[in-house]
This record gives sequence, structure tokens and C-alpha cells, in this order.
Amino acid sequence: MNAVKDLKNREEISKQYKWDISKVYTSIEQWEADFELLKKEALKLKEYKGKLNEGKELLAFLKLDEEISRLADKLAVYAFLRSDEDTTNTIFQALKNKIESYLAELMAVSSFFVPEILSYDEGTIEKAIQEVPELNMYKFMLEKILKKKPHTLSSEMEELLASVSDCLNAPGNIFGMLTNADLTFPNIRDEEGKEVVLTEGSYSKYIKSKDRKVREDAFKALFGTYEKYKNTLATSLTSSIKNFSFVAKTRKYNNSLKSSLEPNDIPESVYDSAIETINKNIESLHRYVRIKKKLLGLNEIHMYDLYVPVIDTPKTNIEFEEGVKIVKNALKPLGEEYLEIFSEGIDNKWIDIYQNKGKRSGAYSWGCYDTMPYVLLNYNNELNDVSTLAHEMGHSIHSYYSRREQPYIYAQYTLFCAEVASTVNECLLINYLIENEKDERKRLYLINTQLEQIRTTVFRQIMFAEFEKITHEKIDKGEPLTSKDLCSIYHELNIRYFGKDMIIDKEIDMEWSRIPHFYSDFYVYQYATGYSAANSFVKSILALGDKSVEKYKGFLKSGGSDYPINILKNAGVDMATSKPIEDTIDRFNELLDMLENTL
Repeated sequence: MNAVKDLKNREEISKQYKWDISKVYTSIEQWEADFELLKKEALKLKEYKGKLNEGKELLAFLKLDEEISRLADKLAVYAFLRSDEDTTNTIFQALKNKIESYLAELMAVSSFFVPEILSYDEGTIEKAIQEVPELNMYKFMLEKILKKKPHTLSSEMEELLASVSDCLNAPGNIFGMLTNADLTFPNIRDEEGKEVVLTEGSYSKYIKSKDRKVREDAFKALFGTYEKYKNTLATSLTSSIKNFSFVAKTRKYNNSLKSSLEPNDIPESVYDSAIETINKNIESLHRYVRIKKKLLGLNEIHMYDLYVPVIDTPKTNIEFEEGVKIVKNALKPLGEEYLEIFSEGIDNKWIDIYQNKGKRSGAYSWGCYDTMPYVLLNYNNELNDVSTLAHEMGHSIHSYYSRREQPYIYAQYTLFCAEVASTVNECLLINYLIENEKDERKRLYLINTQLEQIRTTVFRQIMFAEFEKITHEKIDKGEPLTSKDLCSIYHELNIRYFGKDMIIDKEIDMEWSRIPHFYSDFYVYQYATGYSAANSFVKSILALGDKSVEKYKGFLKSGGSDYPINILKNAGVDMATSKPIEDTIDRFNELLDMLENTL
């Protein structure tokens, strides 16, 4: 099939290029019947309220809760995927809205479970497990809940906190409304001199422009606009941090960072070590700036020069079938079994490949315990689409292994581990492409692509993480932060991270104000740890072969059966040490050597 020029209607897309959702439900009538069954069965959960201290009752509740959760998952997957195929189809929109509304009700029906478990005297649940051996399967899950006990408040206080959750989330909602709906940017001129509208969406295009005036204008227009609202945005962000700090203190955590990491048993040292390791090796980023400055032929390099490619994107037309072959060749180091599962995904129609009118944009991997791990693509025959295929199939094969090897309660992996498998596939692909590319210009483009992946996913996200740590620590101590303070902190970080060759334009001081992830406290560091873990796996797999592949597959099979740090350590990647990030910096330096050799 050729690249889609004029978008087709859904029914015009050949069946061979569409996922097979009929394996979930063959008809809407069948879905409706299960939806009615779900509503009926869910009410039975209430019968166990107040009885969970008895082993047999606890086991019966957990079994029923699993049956209901699995049915709800299946209903949701079908409705959401059918809706995403064509968002203009009102029938499937109605199904999606129906299950989405009911899921909130379902959460309320079983909401007594965790508070009741935590309300019992110490040793009650342990005794129930001893009396009913079948409960041993749930031991880790119950232990995770019991770990929250020192940080759980009285039922009245918990109810109070729950009732103000909307208020506590208000700063993030205000930020989103201001930046997505109300903020407008000045018009700029594009490479052809035409006046164009600058938006958050189009900024990424103009900041990569080969015309330096275009990217400078886009940079100054965007950050100049944010600067006009600096006091509002500073109040919004600091209010969000204050709210997070308030909840952490109320729940008796030592600090905000600990309250974020402890539920997943991640030591604060993992966060601190990531920042420390990057700062010890910051000269590598300074070297990247120097090389980029030279390759771009600039007398001085500014912050708005950072994203422009050192070489034009090579024109490609990679048919989907060819893309599949490329990815399979790149993934050969993962062994025959992995490749067989990959082929099964292609042959059994896990993937919805091409764009059609009304189809949701972007890409994702999604499914549940009782469905295939489906993949949504919008494949457009470009090299980036091949990378997306590798990435999303990494997620899906991770899910495939987890669901095959783990019981339902442990089949879902944590966010800390979520991006590792997808990034392993991406790293193997880009390594393979660099090693096998004979055209020097294309090879240079690929080298720069991986350098940018590491710069933006590791160095940049750790700089964000350091900004979060500084600001949260100050607010934990009761220090006020103004827009001037935030700009000063951010300016100093940019000086340190980019080095003396980079002109740190004053506009970049406002970048903190446009990062939505800062409203999801201590989230961004996981991009860096995930990439670094993946890079360590790839380095080991390429060096040691089968032995490392088996360890890596052990990681894929573990799901959420242990804390993420333990799962990774058992597979040979110890995130409590600096090695994974050092491995990534080693790869960054290798790529810089390749790039410098072209000068």
C-alpha cells in the first residue's frame, strides 16, 4: 500500500491493515450483554464490606474483584479502540462514554477495600494469609497496601482529603486552561517570508527550521509571550508544589520527594544519583554543543540553535512490510522466541496500521489481560514511523510476556518500568541502522538522531528533575518562590548544563513555565532512568548474547510482581547505582566520536 495522500474512510482501508477487534467482541449486542452482567455482578462486592478480616471472605472478595475487573477491562478496551478507529462514529463514541462513566461508579463500589485493610490491627491480614494458603498469591499486593499504614490518616481525614482533591489539582487545571485555551502567540514569518500563526503545536516545527531567523523569531515570540504571564504562571506552579508538599507532610513523609518515591520502594538515592552522575559527566553535553556549533558553521550558538538538525532529514518511502523487515532484523539479538512473538503480532492483526478519516492521531499500545496487546499506528512510510512500530511493539511484547507469565493482579508493570522495553527496541533499531548505513549523509543523520534522543531524554529530563528537587526542597522548608526566583534557578541550571560555548538567552529562563510535567511531581526523572535502563540492557545483550537475553526476558515476564528496582536488578540492571546512566553517557560519547570524525 502506498503512503496515504488523501485520507480514506475507515471502510476503504483494506482489512489486512486493520486490527482484529472481533476477537474481543463479535457484536455490540454481545458487548451490551456483558455490560449488563458487569453492573449486576459489581453490586456483589458490597456484600464483603466489614468482613475482610476473615481469610475466606477476603479470598472470595479478591476473586470476585478480579472477575469484575477483568470484565470491565475487556469492555473498556473494545469501546475505546473502536472509538479511536473513527472518532466520528457516534455508536462507538456512545459505548466509550457508557463504560467510561460506569468505571467511576465501579471504583466507588469497591472503594472500601483499601481503607478497611488498613483499619485492622497489626497482624490481622498476616494471620488471614496463614489460615487460608490460597491468599499467599496476594501476599505482595497486600503488603504494598499495608506499607501505606503509617501514611494513612483517620477515615474522617481521608474523606476530607478526598473531598478537596479537585481543589488541590486546581493549579494544574489552571495552567492547562491558560496555556492551551487562552494563551495566544504573535505571528512570525516562515522560511518563504509568509506570515504564519505561531502555536505551541507549530513551535516544534519552526525551532528546527534551517533558517536561523525563523527559529530565533519563534523562540523569542514563544518565550516572550510566557514572560508576560510570569507572575500568574509562577503562582500556579508554586501553588501546585505547595499542595504536593502539604499532602506529603499531612501523610507524615519526611519530604515531598520521599512521598513520591516510597510507594514503589524507590530509594531517594536513585533520584539523587541520577542528578549527580549527569553533573559529573556534564562535559559530554558541553562537547556536543561545541561539535554542533562547528557543524552548523556558527560563530556563536544560541539556545534556539539547539534543535536544528545538523543535516537535512533524508527523504524516505518505507512501505510497512519493509518497515517490519527492518525492525525484525534490528531485533535479532533478542532471539528467536521474541521474533516469533513479534511476527505473531503482525500476523494476528494486533496492529491498526494506516490513517483514516476520524482516526485518533499518534500511536499507542493497549489491551488487557484477556485481549491481544493492540497497537494503534498512523504509519506514513517515514523512518520515524518504523521507529514508532519498534517502540509500540516493545510495549506490546512486554505486556504479552507479563500477561502470559503472571496472574492478573501482577500482570501490570509500573510506570518506572513502562518505557524500558519500548526503548530497548528503539535503541536496537537505531544501532542497527547506524551500523548498516552506507550513505554517509544518512548515517550522519542517524547518529544525530540518537544523540538528540539521549540529550532530550536523559540530560534534559535530569535538568528538569534537578529543577523540581530544588523548588520542592525550598517550599518544603517554607521558603517563598517568586517568578524571579524560578527564572534565576532555571538560568543557573542552563549555564551549568550547556557550558560556556552556549549563549544562554534570557528568554530560556521562562522555559520552566511551559513544562506540564512539573504539575505531576517527580515524574520526569523516569524518562531518564527508563532510557538508561534500556541502554544498559542493549549494551549487555549485544556484548553477552543469550545469557543477557534470558535475563532481559525475565524482566519482561515479571510484570508488577515485585518493586521495579528489584525487577530490574534481578535482570542485571541496578538502578541504585550510577552504572546505567554511565552506560548511556558512554554511548553518547561514542556517537560524538562518530560525529566528530565527519568534521
